[in-house]
Amino acid sequence: MENRKIKIGFYALTSCYGCQLQFAMMDEILQLIDKAKIECWYMLSRDSSEEREVDIAFIEGSVSTKEEIELVKKIREKAKIVVAVGSCAVHGGVQSWGKEKELEQLWKTVYGDGKVKFEPKMAEPVEKFIKVDYKLYGCPPEKKDFLYALGTFLVGSWPEDIDYPVCVECRLRGNSCILIEKGEPCLGPVTVAGCDARCPAYGVACIGCRGAVGYDVAWFDSLAREFKKKGFTKEEILDRMRIFNAHNPKLEEMVNKIFEEGE
Repeated sequence: MENRKIKIGFYALTSCYGCQLQFAMMDEILQLIDKAKIECWYMLSRDSSEEREVDIAFIEGSVSTKEEIELVKKIREKAKIVVAVGSCAVHGGVQSWGKEKELEQLWKTVYGDGKVKFEPKMAEPVEKFIKVDYKLYGCPPEKKDFLYALGTFLVGSWPEDIDYPVCVECRLRGNSCILIEKGEPCLGPVTVAGCDARCPAYGVACIGCRGAVGYDVAWFDSLAREFKKKGFTKEEILDRMRIFNAHNPKLEEMVNKIFEEGE
């Protein structure tokens, strides 16, 4: 980014704001003061504006209103690099879990007859509406991932993506396999790594909060077959896998295939 301060924007869509809070509370942010200028980050600076041009735009949250569609398009126009931050922005988040139900039904369940000023829509990933250059996985992402990505951008390089599952990190840590040894529905085999297998290390099955591994290597069908052998129904398997992967285009097709094999 030459020898000038890099311009950064951090934008929030529909989310719990946990990703922003994770990064805003990092002491390392202070080291950015002489290297970056925050043009938009309402959690850190009241002098923020969504109208300014930036070098890097970090977008948190899923696109859940018509207004947010317009916002992400505007951000894309004003940013050189767009980074989707967290499971909501990358995969649509847990708020996408019930996408098989009608929006009106979900809306009435949550809000009843309440009125809001925004026009709602089903939650979707940022990538559905604009080109995303890089993704920070997790709910929230790891601090080290944010520092790594930002650091490479600052020196004019590009961060590598993660293309392997949590199971790799489980093996590296020497964890016992929760799926094989305990028979629990662990999503480690299809979930993108980077968390150092934190939950399995404590004997807790992975629920897939970092979303499915990309590059067409998330084998939902193979994992569904193992779940089926352990007595799980198709509905139970889909409910488990949809929590953070409701928008994955191959999920239901792969799982349905397994249950069609014996029909």
